[in-house]
Amino acid sequence: MKKFIQTLKNIWSIKELKDRILFTIAMLFFYRVGSFIILPGVNRGALEGSISNSPDDLLGLINVFSGGAFKNAAIFALGIMPYITASIIIQLLGFAVPYFQRLQQKEGESGRKKLSQITRILTVFITLVQGAGYLKYLQTTPGAISPNIDMGIFWVSNIIILCAGTIFAMWLGEKITDKGIGNGVSLLITIGIIATLPSAAIGEFTGQGNPFMLILVILAFCAVTLVTVLIVQGVRKIPIQFAKRIIGRGNNQMPLAGNRDYIPVKVNAAGVMPIIFAQALMFLPGTVAQFFTNPAEGGSTWLNAFNDITSMPYNIVYFLLVVIFTYVYTALLVNPQQYAEYLKRQNAFIPGVKPGKNTADFIDTVTTRITLPGSIFLGLISILPAIVAGFGVNLALALFFGGTSLLILVAVVLDTLQQIESYLLMRKYDGLVKSGRIQGRSRVQGIGASM
Repeated sequence: MKKFIQTLKNIWSIKELKDRILFTIAMLFFYRVGSFIILPGVNRGALEGSISNSPDDLLGLINVFSGGAFKNAAIFALGIMPYITASIIIQLLGFAVPYFQRLQQKEGESGRKKLSQITRILTVFITLVQGAGYLKYLQTTPGAISPNIDMGIFWVSNIIILCAGTIFAMWLGEKITDKGIGNGVSLLITIGIIATLPSAAIGEFTGQGNPFMLILVILAFCAVTLVTVLIVQGVRKIPIQFAKRIIGRGNNQMPLAGNRDYIPVKVNAAGVMPIIFAQALMFLPGTVAQFFTNPAEGGSTWLNAFNDITSMPYNIVYFLLVVIFTYVYTALLVNPQQYAEYLKRQNAFIPGVKPGKNTADFIDTVTTRITLPGSIFLGLISILPAIVAGFGVNLALALFFGGTSLLILVAVVLDTLQQIESYLLMRKYDGLVKSGRIQGRSRVQGIGASM
């Protein structure tokens, strides 16, 4: 405890770090305030029963990521998600379209600025479409819109407000990244997820009469978090050797041993993206089921099983999709041929492996093998909420035991702590842990940082 207090004093004694932390807190505060400012002409009370906090439907999931702003019909109802969607689209285009590939890989800083501008413009278009869909949802919800309001003014004004809210949230995220601590956009998502945790925990603890079960829930959450940290930070180090150099002239020539380094191949190189893609696909069967269900019979088709996240068909298909998307996304991110060419240019090689095609094949084989445990872990973490819910934990709290929420929380916290530790080490202070160093997402060792 004494060391922890001393670490806090050290953090507070660094003026630049203190200012960045205070700036980040202030920006996050403004974002949370905007989550409670209601759109004009909307009756928030009518939305209480129509949107849940549980992850078993699309609206509930969006509400969790927006920190309750979606359910509140707030100016930040769409949150930062349109910007995330635009970023994913641009990233996927970078794999398939030569123009975007050139901007990402060959044009350096100017290319990144162009991509950022394109992403912002695409965010506006996505927000306009999603904003119209959200207002249509409000219009179909009984009592959600005040009866005396002019619908033309309601639509025009609120679409502009929703679009401005998303752009302002995007601006907050960029400012946090530039002048605060951590990745701004990721922190906005994280603060939205954390905002729903107290109500979910209170609902579970007040409804749970067995104190032993409460202790098991807390211990299980800690254990799952620890395993997630291990997987997120896990890497397979492929050793590389730089060729020897000759120094001196004539009879004074002397060989200088080459440096040793390694290529870090992450166990979970794809991050949270496979779960996001799989989750988007899993909403389709439930939507299709609505057109094939006969309400008069109270009926259900086999498609209706995909509306229940605790059902066996849902979890089997969801698990397989996550595993498949993990391999696909890792194949897009990790280019063995590019690694081989880089090693050749740097006059480096993998011991025991011939340069060129053999090197690319070796890296591809290692990546394929190390991705298997990573993909299985992502598959298990994606269906973990259903497993936890099967033990009697409510779905709102079970969401934090797996899926995108847990991975985002762990990755963002590690990244932020790593930046804070960097400031401490630069000022000759001890780090945040007694031994070793915190390795966040931004720290990539070896030649991986140069690729």
